[in-house]
Amino acid sequence: MLYLASRSPRRNELLARLDRPFQALDLHVPEVRAPDESAADYVQRVAADKARAGLALVAQDPDAVVLGSDTEVVLDGRVFGKPADAEDARAMLRTLAGRTHQVMTAVALVAAGREQGVLVVSEVTFAAIDEDRIAAYVASGEPMDKAGAYAIQGGAERYIRHLAGSYSGVMGLPLQQTEQLLQAFELKGVAHV
Repeated sequence: MLYLASRSPRRNELLARLDRPFQALDLHVPEVRAPDESAADYVQRVAADKARAGLALVAQDPDAVVLGSDTEVVLDGRVFGKPADAEDARAMLRTLAGRTHQVMTAVALVAAGREQGVLVVSEVTFAAIDEDRIAAYVASGEPMDKAGAYAIQGGAERYIRHLAGSYSGVMGLPLQQTEQLLQAFELKGVAHV
């Protein structure tokens, strides 16, 4: 059985597009970056931590395959997680406006005695955004639970001038790479999910 170690409605919607039965697991994994940890290492570690925590929850299922994922917005080595409050969201959007940043999404699959992962890095360029538009977007509430304080599939889409990479990866789960990972797991003897 395939399990998704995520409370994210976006990841649930995205994984459902791959037409595989799965069950979502409600769990919380701390997301704290170590002082010397690179952004890429951090996002991959958190995705793996989520998948491992999920596997521990469903240990009674010998055919369990658990998918964990994490997405972070990165600019100049700084990781922009979810904003703490509206002012933090406005500050993030001011910093990202008119610039190109990376969106790193890691996917980890774990099963008994097996683990595999992939990191997908996309580049997103924002147009310049004036203070009134930033304030209106933040007031909508949409940025509050999103890495980098924006949702590419929501109101922020109007400010994205260029995307190089995976649209679904920026949303939170890169579908093409996730499908390949699932196929690789199946080809090596993991029960059909």
